[in-house]
Amino acid sequence: MSEPSDSVVEQVYDKLKSMSIDYTFKPGERLNEGTLARSLGVSRTPLREALIRLYSEGLLSLVPGKGFYCRNLDVNEVFSLYELRKVVEVEALRLSLERAKDEDIDALLSFLDQTGPEPGDRSVAELVKLDETFHERLMKMSGNAEMMRVLLNINVRIRFVRWIDMERCDRLVSQNDHREILLGLKARDPELCIPILSKHINRRLDQISSALKEGYAQIYMNQSSGA
Repeated sequence: MSEPSDSVVEQVYDKLKSMSIDYTFKPGERLNEGTLARSLGVSRTPLREALIRLYSEGLLSLVPGKGFYCRNLDVNEVFSLYELRKVVEVEALRLSLERAKDEDIDALLSFLDQTGPEPGDRSVAELVKLDETFHERLMKMSGNAEMMRVLLNINVRIRFVRWIDMERCDRLVSQNDHREILLGLKARDPELCIPILSKHINRRLDQISSALKEGYAQIYMNQSSGA
């Protein structure tokens, strides 16, 4: 039997990753590999490779002898991810104070101008993508590829919560924070940017708990309506 091509595994991985992120599977649901393989039109081998990769990235759970499960919306896990995100982004900003190029800072300021402080007619998913793009470009200025790798994984794992957050937040306030962080970075003044970034990312346990309750409601409401 021939080995599955990398492109097939990647396609299956991308599809399952999207389904995991937006909770197409219900939280805690066991994934039926046979059904998934048939619905995706692939054999069990590339499916299994994709599932193992998603498990290693924290996007699925694995129970030995039973199989793969959709991850639960766990308050403590999400809180820990936000704590980790704050540590990584703040420390990367400290590095960027020394390493960032003025032209890269100016380019990111232009990005804020182009995307505007108001949401306009963008979807929540589009707004979250813009927010992720800002923070990833800010991280890139640190020159630390391993920090970026960690941030990309965190962003995927908290994306569903950020969708809920984005529906609640005032984008004007958020975008003003982004601008002040960049202006403080350009001035090479940690006192002007680090406290803003730290507060901007910080989430209390009760805030996360509230967002996850709303998330559960949306998941089951969408699935009961056939969305």
